[in-house]
Amino acid sequence: MRSPERRLPLNTLYAFEAVGRHCHVRNAARELHLTHAAVSRQIRVLEEQLEVRLFDRAGNRMQLTAAGQRFLAVVQETLATLQQGVLHLLIVRFVTRGCAFG
Repeated sequence: MRSPERRLPLNTLYAFEAVGRHCHVRNAARELHLTHAAVSRQIRVLEEQLEVRLFDRAGNRMQLTAAGQRFLAVVQETLATLQQGVLHLLIVRFVTRGCAFG
């Protein structure tokens, strides 16, 4: 990684996770409500920052490399933990404020 103290943008991790699951940029872009170009760029930025090739490209298909497979598992676990944290905060807010959301 070029700069160890630099944080990876969260949107690149969401894009990587979606492409890793779908093995296809267009399907990931559709799921994320982004353009194909935006998702491709996020993947390219992530690979450049990590200095690791995460995908083998074959036409429209994206195949995870061995490093990409290992990283996908870490990213999926991390995003699930983040989602659990958000859900916990919403529950706490609901309990302490009553039914009002917003």
